Amino acid sequence: MSNRLILTLDSRCAAIFAMHVLAACGCAESKIERQDNTVIPASQAAQESSYLAAAMPFHTWKYLVIHHTATTSGSVESIHSEHLQRRDSAGNPWKGIGYHFLIGNGHGMGDGEIQPTFRWQQQIGGAHAGNRQFNNFGIGICLVGNFEQNGPTSAQVKSVGELIARLKQEFGITEKQILKHGDLKATACPGRLFPFRKIATIPPAGLQLVEGKTRSRFSKVEPGRMEGIKNVAAIQRSRTAKRSPGKSQSDERGAE
Repeated sequence: MSNRLILTLDSRCAAIFAMHVLAACGCAESKIERQDNTVIPASQAAQESSYLAAAMPFHTWKYLVIHHTATTSGSVESIHSEHLQRRDSAGNPWKGIGYHFLIGNGHGMGDGEIQPTFRWQQQIGGAHAGNRQFNNFGIGICLVGNFEQNGPTSAQVKSVGELIARLKQEFGITEKQILKHGDLKATACPGRLFPFRKIATIPPAGLQLVEGKTRSRFSKVEPGRMEGIKNVAAIQRSRTAKRSPGKSQSDERGAE
């Protein structure tokens, strides 16, 4: 066999060997990707996380404040239009809807549908608590309905529970940091038929998969702050109790 033929065969063997090596590497990479995706399918993770997506980095949220609209129907658009007509105590117009999230009851929005508002998208304070601290550091969650007359739908209960579980996980929020609007102001909001205790005690959600990776972001309350949070809430409840009981439950959005 000539030297030229031997060199040709050696070259072909080397090329075939290299192709097998590259193919093996490619298969190994694909296998790792598939294993990662089995944690939570990317499409499922994107769907579950869609309402938490924001255009700005997350603010350091410390509280969740629960409301009802005290109406039989409503949507982000209708409430936004209404709140644009309001002014704060200094006479400045509101920026629009005061809440960060609205959950529909089937009248104006889908039953159990969760919609974030511009305040969540931009990660700015709300106009819902009637208290600057809880507006600036409290996520306002409102459910469409009058829960003095009828309780929330089962779909709303499921949705608000899921939302709160995810926000607890995301920001390290505890049960003590979840408040009714009536804890901060002289109002019946979110209504006597709202299952607050059941919702507030829901455990945090598990780790979430985002872009193929699990992550859990916390804004933990620093040591010693928990007692301060409890004291603030207690003071607000005390002030509320001393106010005139004649205030209407419809006065429930707070100042901008």
